Amino acid sequence: MGHRESSSIPLSPAILSLVLVLLIPCTRSQLQSSQAWSLLRIQRLLNYPPALSSWNTTTDLCYAEPNPSVTVVCYEDSITQLHIAGNDSFLALPLPRSFSIDSLFTTLTRLPNLKVLSLTSLGLWGPLPPKIARLSYLEIVNLSSNFLYGAIPERISDLRNLQTLILDRNLFGGRIPDSLGALSLLAVLSARNNSLSGPLPDSLATLESLRVLALSSNSLSGQVPDLRGLANLQVLDLERNFLGPQFPQVARKVVTLVLRENRFTGGLPADAISSCYLLRQLDISSNRFVGPFPPSLLSLPSLRYLNVAGNRFTGKLFSNTSCNDELEFIDLSSNLLSGNLPTCLVSNSTHRVVKFSANCLAAQDRTQHPPSVCQNEALAVGILPRKQSKASASKALVVTGIVVGVVGGALLLGFLIFFALRRASLKRALKTPPRRLIEHASSGYPSKLLADARYISQAMKLGALGIPSYRSFSLEELVAATNNFETSSFMGEGSHGQMYRGRLNDGSLVAIRCLKLKKSHTSQNFSRHIELISKLRHRHLVSALGHCFEYYLDDSTISRLFLVFEYISNGTLRSNISEGVAEKKLTWTQRISAAIGVAKGIQFLHADIIPGLFANDLKITKVLLDQNLVAKISSYNLPVLAENMKAEVLTGGSSNGSKELNEWAKHADKIDIYDFGVILLEVVCGRPITSQSEVEIIRDQLQASVAADGAGRSIVDPVISRACCDESLKTVVEICLRCLSKEPSQRPSVEDVLWNLQFAAQVQDAWRGDSQSSEDSPLSPHPPSSPLTVN
Repeated sequence: MGHRESSSIPLSPAILSLVLVLLIPCTRSQLQSSQAWSLLRIQRLLNYPPALSSWNTTTDLCYAEPNPSVTVVCYEDSITQLHIAGNDSFLALPLPRSFSIDSLFTTLTRLPNLKVLSLTSLGLWGPLPPKIARLSYLEIVNLSSNFLYGAIPERISDLRNLQTLILDRNLFGGRIPDSLGALSLLAVLSARNNSLSGPLPDSLATLESLRVLALSSNSLSGQVPDLRGLANLQVLDLERNFLGPQFPQVARKVVTLVLRENRFTGGLPADAISSCYLLRQLDISSNRFVGPFPPSLLSLPSLRYLNVAGNRFTGKLFSNTSCNDELEFIDLSSNLLSGNLPTCLVSNSTHRVVKFSANCLAAQDRTQHPPSVCQNEALAVGILPRKQSKASASKALVVTGIVVGVVGGALLLGFLIFFALRRASLKRALKTPPRRLIEHASSGYPSKLLADARYISQAMKLGALGIPSYRSFSLEELVAATNNFETSSFMGEGSHGQMYRGRLNDGSLVAIRCLKLKKSHTSQNFSRHIELISKLRHRHLVSALGHCFEYYLDDSTISRLFLVFEYISNGTLRSNISEGVAEKKLTWTQRISAAIGVAKGIQFLHADIIPGLFANDLKITKVLLDQNLVAKISSYNLPVLAENMKAEVLTGGSSNGSKELNEWAKHADKIDIYDFGVILLEVVCGRPITSQSEVEIIRDQLQASVAADGAGRSIVDPVISRACCDESLKTVVEICLRCLSKEPSQRPSVEDVLWNLQFAAQVQDAWRGDSQSSEDSPLSPHPPSSPLTVN
């Protein structure tokens, strides 16, 4: 709540009482009218949020009623602190199109003595204006949980009094400004969950006052600058980036060091870490570290949390190894460790979490590998045993000589065979007339349109393999294919027009969408739309084959648009998982394969088309399977379809019924990730999920099951429960739960999803002893089911 800062003046009690009585009315009226007007304008610019409902022209804003979401602090006749927080318990929607971030900061500059500015979870959107530098007295800036995008402005370095800068959970991109090194008083720099990229600027190493550097969940890459000069640095959080390969150099007073999910490699500098006597949390999991695991980490005096899982640490542990009694969490999982788990870790187990699965330890644990596995993998990554006698070295030389001789002979023989086959193929080629490849052509369009790089990425010029080239159909062809659009060919109707099944002259089946348009559209208006549609050709999409225009006779504008897609007849993903008899349901391997296919389709829609297609209303009933059980997405948020719909009010956190969120494409990729999580939930559980309430209930049940048994088997589809290994199931369940996070910024990227699913597939294949790829060699497909719609 609003309150005033006051100066301390030595007065006698009697005089002080008299002065206070005389000054109270005048003090309450001293706030400059221009600043009061500015606050009311801010209320209007923020679209009258509920937290500011008590503000009006008669309110003394420095003495407003208590409100946990709003604080206004005044000193004499000026506002020095402004805190406004939206409701962070759910996703705040962006402010309306009429909102202007520039107008907001223009108004804020009329509070020239502002020292603290905190505007969180208010739906602010747009680039952060450089004019923030006009607020030269600012010491604390917190703009977290909004939709701010673009680069962090260079001029923010003009705020020479700035001590805290928090920009978490926004959409900032580009590089971190090198000019931040000019902020000599900066103690906290936090920009978690954004889209920052490029290397960390070397100027960060000059911020001698820095205590917290938190840049997790971005796309930062390259080497971390030498931070040993930051003697006050206590927290370094660089989780989920692409940083590496060398371990960061930090000062001795660091307390929290989080480097998980990066690209750090090589050995761990045990001596440097051991000198960090205040270190309480060390997380280097899911990197590429190799070499001996330093047992000294277990006995660091202040350490409470240690996570080295998902690396390639080797070495032998001993039961008499000492460790810190205050350790609360230790995860050694998924390394190449052998020997015995230290006794000090298993004692006091009720007060400590210890994880050590997927190693080669001598423990009563079925997840442990035989010692030979760790030894072979250690050799595979170039980690050799330390002791190697001269005799063994000489033997190695002899063996190497033999191997080189054999390989050399084999290569010579291979070259001879190659040239013989090559000569024979050339003779056959001379007898065979040349064949022109037209598979990737897009006939019927001028070259200028097809070369329009503003809309289609260069990578997609090749089109898609295995399907006919995109072309323009005549209305007569479509009439013949559908027998004049008779009822028997009608497949259904949705928000994006009617769907028909047809058979072309060459006998191929197609799905035809018929969309009625407004009279204001001409074929020229649709050139860019058609170019975009013509590139919807991918292994994991129901690919577009062509289009057809029907025109009004009076003005030659388009009356109907027909879109022709490939016809997929092997059922939906749901019909192959949660419907029908158990014997015909997909196996676990096939389910992972289908999920990988959907994720690759999402990746294509987001990144390989310019502009990307987001908020695609993904549902398990809109994922189709072809005869080879290849998953294909059949729903796209095409601009031509969205423009033909009436605008509706933004609602919800999922894309179901929320096509308008495509306007906020900066965050819309996370909408598709959430919908993919719902699909993955049904893939795991094996029963239809038809409402948002069911999603939340089953998600909570799955979380509880994971907490109980580590992999969530109690809720897994019984059809696959016995046919999947723990590590594979656990990986899929964990990425599923992350996709279903309520906070969009906490949901993984599609690349993260793909990496985890492919890892789960590899683990499953190894467990089954199957060397074939989980995606490219699914088991025998099911017979075709009933006709399907392309929604």
